[in-house]
Amino acid sequence: MSAATAFLAAACSPAAALLRLRRCAPAAAAPLRVPGLRAGTGYRCIAMAAAADARAPAPAPAPADPLPKGADSFFRTAISNMEKVYLNRNPTAKTILELVRSYDGDHICYDHLAFRTFGVHGYGINSLAEFFIDFGYLPREELRFPAKKLRAVWFSPPTNDGYTGTGIYGPLPRIFISELLVDELTVQSQEIIHKYIKTSGRGNKHAALASISGELTWDKPIYSDFQVLSRESEYAAWTLVNGYALNHETISTHRLRSDIRSINKFNKFVEDNGFKLNSEGGILKVSPDGLLQQSSTVADSSLFTFADGITESIPRSYIEFAERLLLPQFKDLQDEEVKEHHRRDGFEVGNADKIFESTSKDQLTRRSA
Repeated sequence: MSAATAFLAAACSPAAALLRLRRCAPAAAAPLRVPGLRAGTGYRCIAMAAAADARAPAPAPAPADPLPKGADSFFRTAISNMEKVYLNRNPTAKTILELVRSYDGDHICYDHLAFRTFGVHGYGINSLAEFFIDFGYLPREELRFPAKKLRAVWFSPPTNDGYTGTGIYGPLPRIFISELLVDELTVQSQEIIHKYIKTSGRGNKHAALASISGELTWDKPIYSDFQVLSRESEYAAWTLVNGYALNHETISTHRLRSDIRSINKFNKFVEDNGFKLNSEGGILKVSPDGLLQQSSTVADSSLFTFADGITESIPRSYIEFAERLLLPQFKDLQDEEVKEHHRRDGFEVGNADKIFESTSKDQLTRRSA
């Protein structure tokens, strides 16, 4: 066992105790079982709620204990390096973060980080999830996207009490990991994906390292394979050339201090600075309860040289923005009393379905127009 592997295995206590529920926090209920995910520290501690309304967000489970100092430092360094790869490839995200800091001050917190995977032969959600589970994250809820042939699971972080920084070094973000249901694709697309997965060896065991380094765990693809996948699933084509790289990070607008903490004003701020927002389903994506409001930029593109020597532009990543409004039972709280657990939690299939389109050909065409 390598030193890094040994460290990851020991980073969390195997039987971390649940913290007492915070005042006003909803009660936890039955655990979410993620097929194939080994029973790590976070898995044994998790709880996912039974919502009274099927459209309501799942109540929050009691968070795991905060990470020991050394583990917290290691984990944040790891996700900081994932972010460095992301920002180096996506100048729009880097510029918007700089603009927000110059306007609002250093108050940026991330709502969630998102990743895409191939749901086949262990290369799906679980390949990345185990890294986050080892550092106290809890599986919370599965979402399904039948038209896109996708499923996703989101994970809540260990307790965020006592953080002092911002960005990656602020409150730990939720993690959203999706996977392509490869077996539902055409035979031709399945064969292409299987061909590359076979060249990866056991690369799925090192998904987090691949994300940190920005490298593919399989052979660099040829252009014709990328084109075939693009015609059936832009998600498949994106994952083939980007692998486990961070797909997007999300600014939590309500944690800002100036007028752009309102997502409508934030969107105007972004557009006034010359950036195009994803227009699929409207610029602002709103959950049925009205409490989760999201928007995103159109993805950046960059030149990529394929294995057969052809150089073409490919979609990279984008940056998202989210405002979580107060749950009805907490609407009378004073601003200084409001904590994150008083706000709408979870994700919404309808919103996420439209956010996925940020890397689609239709949106990229709008960007270049």
